[in-house]
Amino acid sequence: MKRILLFVMTNLAVVVVLGIVTSLLGVNRFLTANGLNLPMLLAFAAIIGFGGAIISLLISKPVAKWSSGVQLIDGTGSADEAWIVATVRKFADKAGIGMPEVGIFPGEPNAFATGAFKNNALVAVSTGLLQGMTRDEVEAVIGHEVAHIANGDMVTMTLIQGVMNTFVVFLSRVVGYLVDSFLSKGEQRSGPGIGYYVTTIVMDILLGFVAAMIVAWFSRHREFRADRGAADLMGRKQPMINALARLGGMVPGDLPRGLQTAGITSGVGKLFSSHPPIEERIAALQAAQQ
Repeated sequence: MKRILLFVMTNLAVVVVLGIVTSLLGVNRFLTANGLNLPMLLAFAAIIGFGGAIISLLISKPVAKWSSGVQLIDGTGSADEAWIVATVRKFADKAGIGMPEVGIFPGEPNAFATGAFKNNALVAVSTGLLQGMTRDEVEAVIGHEVAHIANGDMVTMTLIQGVMNTFVVFLSRVVGYLVDSFLSKGEQRSGPGIGYYVTTIVMDILLGFVAAMIVAWFSRHREFRADRGAADLMGRKQPMINALARLGGMVPGDLPRGLQTAGITSGVGKLFSSHPPIEERIAALQAAQQ
């Protein structure tokens, strides 16, 4: 309930802030006089900006299962499967969340947690992770993923992505309208010209890169917190440090684009990487109080 309220308040706050800023700058009067309905643009930006992010969150579990080939397990299979399910249950109980679904997917070392609701999430680990790590290390990785769920990271990322999307949609169209108005001085026409469409597309791309960097920054920040969460769930931080060190010598498996912020990734270029460098995560965990 709190996260739903947070989402509604965040959505409203974005619309209100954009409206106040544009009004103070006089953009509201200028755009209205020139035919652009600013309230409608704000509503459009909010709907588009948050709509895609929310839909993506709501379908995250079924998409994850389908795209990664996740096979759900209930602990009645092999001894390893029983241990994985028991480990997830132990951490979920300790974190105070509902028991997530548990799955295994084929591929190189990786793991992820996803789902729209804290009490109805999914934790999945790859066969490569299970084969390449000790039980203590796998347990730490599972703790890391459960910490993501307990921290509400999936919802937080959706909120951030929605805010960024809203700003991109709104600002790109405002700039497009201004450029088009400048280029079409004295012309009489019923709608926007080519300048609007070209500028909007260019600004969508440019602002999209800026938004991606901001979202990636938040994603990196949450990884440090999930590392500490794993240490807290285990009662000691050395297994998580060992797991990170092991991952530093592995090549993480690829995940579908929509799941990249949820799993382990090496990242290309720090500004756009969803995960911090392994050495920074280890250093932060070593410096943390336990």
